Amino acid sequence: MKNEKVSIKIPRRLYLKIQEMIDDSGFNSATDFIVYVLRDVLSESGKEDGQDEFSPEELKVLKQKLRNLGYLD
Repeated sequence: MKNEKVSIKIPRRLYLKIQEMIDDSGFNSATDFIVYVLRDVLSESGKEDGQDEFSPEELKVLKQKLRNLGYLD
């Protein structure tokens, strides 16, 4: 696959709410937050096939974000 990413359109009002919500949360962008939420939902539903597991670097970044939010010590 030449391009590993695709664009998804969401309502602007939803995007703006996400932007407000992620201020000072450790997420760098609304896209980072949306990808995190979608991965979480997929893993809870048991539909994730393992191809999109976190890389060691992504896991490191995610743990830091959770620390910044106060979920990890």
